[in-house]
Amino acid sequence: MRTTMPAAALAALTAAALTVAVLTSGHAGAATTTARAGAAPPGRLGACGPGELCLWQKADFKGPRHVYELAGVDIESCVALPEGDSAQALANRTGRPVTVYQSRECAETAEFHTYPGSGTWAPRSPYRVRAVKIWER
Repeated sequence: MRTTMPAAALAALTAAALTVAVLTSGHAGAATTTARAGAAPPGRLGACGPGELCLWQKADFKGPRHVYELAGVDIESCVALPEGDSAQALANRTGRPVTVYQSRECAETAEFHTYPGSGTWAPRSPYRVRAVKIWER
């Protein structure tokens, strides 16, 4: 006997499977969460507006926050955090991929990781972030 699944049930099942896949994938050692486009993140995630890259000095979105927007950053250029500063949590809502670097010079000989720009929150970086690079796409 052939059975069919109503379109609404199929869509809900597909969305649930994608959510599980997104929430369980990610960089080893770095916890990341991807929110649906246009959806407000849950309260435990750091506040970061659309079009912004936000970096917090301490894990779990605590401490002073640095905010970068596309209008103030050269695309595909290494942008070092202010001297002596580093970040341990970030949110990328730029709509573009962002690479964060352990090195202030964006050297790929140290640790680095690229986060998608569709709404990514990383409450704990496995290393201190000292520089960023926003990519064209």
